Amino acid sequence: MSTSELIVAQPKLVETTGRVLVADDDPIFRRILQTWLEKWGYRVSVVEDGTGAWDILQQEHSPELLILDWMMPGIEGIELCRRIREKQRGLYQYILLVTAKDDRQDVVKGLEAGADDYLTKPFDKNELQARLRAGRRILTLQDDLIEAREQLRFRATHDGLTGIWNRTALLELLRSELERAVRTNGSTGVLMLDLDHFKKINDTYGHLVGDGVLKETVQRVDQVVRAYDFVGRYGGEEFIVVLPGCGKEQALQSAERIRAAVNSAPVRVAGSEIAVTVSIGATAATSEISEAQILANADAALYRAKNDGRNRTVLL
Repeated sequence: MSTSELIVAQPKLVETTGRVLVADDDPIFRRILQTWLEKWGYRVSVVEDGTGAWDILQQEHSPELLILDWMMPGIEGIELCRRIREKQRGLYQYILLVTAKDDRQDVVKGLEAGADDYLTKPFDKNELQARLRAGRRILTLQDDLIEAREQLRFRATHDGLTGIWNRTALLELLRSELERAVRTNGSTGVLMLDLDHFKKINDTYGHLVGDGVLKETVQRVDQVVRAYDFVGRYGGEEFIVVLPGCGKEQALQSAERIRAAVNSAPVRVAGSEIAVTVSIGATAATSEISEAQILANADAALYRAKNDGRNRTVLL
């Protein structure tokens, strides 16, 4: 089939897919491929040699579908395959190697170098489209697996009700911050929060309303902490806030912002307006201390806050 014959036929359907990198030193062939791919809905990057292709592949978000010519200046397609597979640490890139070589040993050599598929020039556009669809299926499966992995990771480290860090993950983050503070001669603030009279809320309105109160409380806390502070659920209606780089005075100020935000307005849940307050124990570490000890200090401060009448902060 000649080049002109390849151009005449139109694709049978248009599909919105991903990004494709075409690397080929033949300007006519590059233009043909670009025309087809754009009609099929791909976003296309085109280069004339392997060096240009390698430069694009160093970018953070490089194309996931690669159409590489075997014979081209700079870096040949088969060498590009090897480099891509050696470097591959993140998302998988699907490689379609194209060439005029049609010997069986050449096919084996290309696949062993890291190519996923192989097309011999000249080829029919429908075959190219079908092979790219096969590549997209593999990449879509990868995306699905990554999403499932991230969901599992999130569930393992976050509280199912409020979406903030769970107890295990929070303690690990606290330990890490305390170690970092020792290395840098810094400080770490810790707040322990407890919703006042939460059992009464559950007994009066039911646990579903109680869940709504917990979620709204967390949202109010999130609005007044810094982006790099860690908020986690310690258990029941108790929460921990880890404040990297904060001494006792800064911890106290942060605690008061949180207390005021929670008590700023009644929480509206299921048609009810419920006044919510928190008691907060605040502390900070400026020297080496274990996470257990700093939590014990925050807990002691919280106990005093509750014993002194609730809806207040005590600094220890």
